[in-house]
Amino acid sequence: MYEKEITALQKIIDESEKIVFFGGAGVSTESGIPDFRSEDGLYHTKYSYPPERILSHSFFIQNPEVFYTFYREKILYLDAKPNPAHKKLAELEKLGKLKAVVTQNIDGLHQKAGSKTVYELHGSIHRNYCVECGKAYSAEFVKEVKGIPHCTCGGIIKPDVVLYEESLDGRTIQSAVSAIAKADTLIIGGTSLVVYPAAGFIDYFRGKHLVLINKAETGKTVGADLIIHAPIGEILGKIQS
Repeated sequence: MYEKEITALQKIIDESEKIVFFGGAGVSTESGIPDFRSEDGLYHTKYSYPPERILSHSFFIQNPEVFYTFYREKILYLDAKPNPAHKKLAELEKLGKLKAVVTQNIDGLHQKAGSKTVYELHGSIHRNYCVECGKAYSAEFVKEVKGIPHCTCGGIIKPDVVLYEESLDGRTIQSAVSAIAKADTLIIGGTSLVVYPAAGFIDYFRGKHLVLINKAETGKTVGADLIIHAPIGEILGKIQS
């Protein structure tokens, strides 16, 4: 299955020297982490408040205990392991073909697989800091502590993830856009392309090959020369490095 598409993708990768990968939640679903908008996704979860509201800056400030109950249960998947997509991208980077991963994910699985140049547009669960003194804390600490995690100084600890109502980091944006603009091949995978401003970053691509790998149709027309509607781990796992 997908033999024709995999052969076409293999040819593109073999011909490319400056690949950039732009990925979303669908990259990690094969690692057991739910995405957001699919039928089984996070946004279809029945909870005391809509997930979009819980994951907002104002809700974090007003209801940190409810925020952390949801965050620990639905976001902190610390036992998740990299799948074939993460591993293949790390291999391609090691070979010098892949220049950067631009991800909307916050799970750190690209780094766990071995990727070095990763631009995390929405932050990371593995970075947490006190809002008062800035002291850093691990995701394990946040996961294991009961209730609202507090710093030794008494301040509330906040995950370094971009919540609704917050802006993306300017330096990360600049680095991601620069990498995409310099790429000869852009592979877009596991994203519905409906979350802005991140989805707009692909407009900076001026290279030769644009590839889209996603199980469902996307919310943005990208004019890709190769489109594969399939789980991304299943496809990248069959690529020869």
